[in-house]
Amino acid sequence: MCLVTSANDDRTLLIVGSYTAASGGNGEGIGTFWRDRRSGELTPAGSLELDSPSWLTPHPTLPVLYAANETAEGTITAVVVGEDGTLEVLNSLPTGGADPCHLEITPDGRFLLCANYSGGSLAAFALGADGVPTVRTALVRHEGTGPVSDRQEAAHVHMAVVDDTGTLVSAVDLGTDEIRSYRLGEEGELIPLSVSTLPAGTGPRQLVRRPGTNHAYVVGELAASLVTVREDPPGTFAVENSVPATLAPGGENLPGQLALHGDRLFLSNRGPEKITEFAFDGVLPKAVADHGTGEWPRHFSVVGDHCYVAAQSVDAIQAYELATWRLIGSYPVGSPAFVGPWRP
Repeated sequence: MCLVTSANDDRTLLIVGSYTAASGGNGEGIGTFWRDRRSGELTPAGSLELDSPSWLTPHPTLPVLYAANETAEGTITAVVVGEDGTLEVLNSLPTGGADPCHLEITPDGRFLLCANYSGGSLAAFALGADGVPTVRTALVRHEGTGPVSDRQEAAHVHMAVVDDTGTLVSAVDLGTDEIRSYRLGEEGELIPLSVSTLPAGTGPRQLVRRPGTNHAYVVGELAASLVTVREDPPGTFAVENSVPATLAPGGENLPGQLALHGDRLFLSNRGPEKITEFAFDGVLPKAVADHGTGEWPRHFSVVGDHCYVAAQSVDAIQAYELATWRLIGSYPVGSPAFVGPWRP
């Protein structure tokens, strides 16, 4: 694996994506920050002007970063990341649908999957040996609606999850309350496998598998819920349980990012402006704490002993000490949509 660190091994790199004027934001594009492993503090490293890179995904072995440009045109952009944290565009390709909002790469680095939110579609791209996207190999469009008329008037693919084998892709569709699974063929084709239905009005946004089990967890953005599902057989999901997305539910809430960290789940809640921490009671999550954040915590990442929050509406990346949830720093970034480690 090609890790990007400074000469000082106490520093690692974080990547940040923002909404820009292309989609009503005030960010500049992609930024990189050196993170001090011990203190958690951030220092700017590099930046790149790019239209609304709202989701960023690193190549598993090469110094290449992929951005979903969440615009009406819909593109993906490949970017090379220098050892000093600087950034340079390699190429861009159209995604085949409007407002791409999530990317995931297969473990072997051969294919990139893209969820087109407004386009209601799932796209696959072949990657060259150098990590550069070469061609779109598949595009499947979903059809359907849900009961929440202003949000579920059509299909809205929000996430594409690849399993450990790299051959199974599950697309989470907020608009149709479904998880649609596909086999990823040798040439990058998407072959329909199964359709799993969630409770009407759930508005599924993200899906996270729990390693070593056949259980996964789904963010219900529209129902403000966290749904436990059993995956059996692979690619087919059955609902087992649903709990509120916060410890103290109430009021308007649009849950966003879900992350598994050790024996805990963390879920951001936009409206309550909290990240809720869940423990496991067997396979079922149980809320144990609500941690306050800045306004509209669209995305976050737990890195080492710290949590970094993209507080979109206050134009800042916030850094918290995980054990105490003490705010240790706030770093100006216009309309941040994504914050994460360059290498997990």
